[in-house]
Amino acid sequence: MTNLCMYFQVHQPFRLKKYRVFDIGANSDYFDDKKNAEIMNKVARKCYIPTNSIMLELLNKHPEFKIAYSITGTALEQFEKYSPEVLESFQELVATGNVELLSETYYHSLAFLHDKDEFREQVDLHRKAIKRCFGVKPSVFRNTELVYNNELAHMTEKMGYKAILAEGADHVLGWRSPNYVYQPKTTRRMRLLLKNYKLSDDIAFRFSDKNWSGWPLTAEKFAKWIAPIQGETINLFMDYETFGEHQWADTGIFNFLRHLPKAVKEQGISFHTPSEISEAQPKEVLDVHNPVSWADVERDTSAWLGNKMQNAAAERLYSLKREVMRSRDEELVETWRKLTTSDHFYYMCTKWFADGDVHKYFNPYETPYDCFIAFMNILNDVVIRLRIDERRITTNAPQNSWINV
Repeated sequence: MTNLCMYFQVHQPFRLKKYRVFDIGANSDYFDDKKNAEIMNKVARKCYIPTNSIMLELLNKHPEFKIAYSITGTALEQFEKYSPEVLESFQELVATGNVELLSETYYHSLAFLHDKDEFREQVDLHRKAIKRCFGVKPSVFRNTELVYNNELAHMTEKMGYKAILAEGADHVLGWRSPNYVYQPKTTRRMRLLLKNYKLSDDIAFRFSDKNWSGWPLTAEKFAKWIAPIQGETINLFMDYETFGEHQWADTGIFNFLRHLPKAVKEQGISFHTPSEISEAQPKEVLDVHNPVSWADVERDTSAWLGNKMQNAAAERLYSLKREVMRSRDEELVETWRKLTTSDHFYYMCTKWFADGDVHKYFNPYETPYDCFIAFMNILNDVVIRLRIDERRITTNAPQNSWINV
């Protein structure tokens, strides 16, 4: 019997204002609360509320139906701030006992690539947020944008996780299939679950494409496609906004979802969570040196760190970490961490002509250069705030004392 493992990413960033050079030193209000509220309410109306309602119906109707989510800390904050009914609907899903929550970085950052200590801090913050909101402790990890390599697997195993998710990239797998459980090289007991990107993208990207040979895609048709596939598990990993936002309701995506559990069961396929799948013995050890991700055709990190603007912005941001943390200014620390969110660097991506409109999704900027300018202006204001705090500490220090600044 084939297993089906469905995981959904739930994320919303704190989008930035179009911060001008004239704002530096005069205005430290960086985040566009109006835009964030508008987008949250729109996605809640089109995706989160209706999809969660369907999921709850399916979980109650089909005891064998199981799913998993990774919900970022920034999404949880915005649920509480702008749309608390969304958080309540996720809590209802988790309460069924057939929904698994995964760990990741609280701020949906690429901290693993830049600062390992910051990475651990953000993972710990996310663990605490999931415990506070849902009362559970995740045992499976997924890194931001499925960025993965051997080092990450080794680190997260030491942090107590038993499994990790990654992209089933062709250049990593070679002749191998993504439909098996693997063991990451450099780990002892960790299990690696790989996304079947072809089948995942049939739902996430091709579902409404009338020029696609598989259109229209019904649950029955999809179940018949996957039934003969050899392997231990078919891992369908995708953004939750697939339902109702990327694929609008009039495409039939909700009807597809409603009929999927029944259609899958009729083909002898069972649903399992990532932690359940990870109990299987690994097919073999998989060696992944260079970071892979689930983004774009390259499946690497170039969507966030592929040009000079992105690298300059990331280098400058992380160079400020030590001073920011030493400031002990909780608001400034939180602001800095919100700036580590990967979306800000994604908006600076210049690969649009190669990869289509995906980089424009809820992008508040007209061009990548506008994002870079606003981001660097904000960092310049952060520097000014640090210097003010530094002078305040020096002024208030006891006479003849030594201040390490």
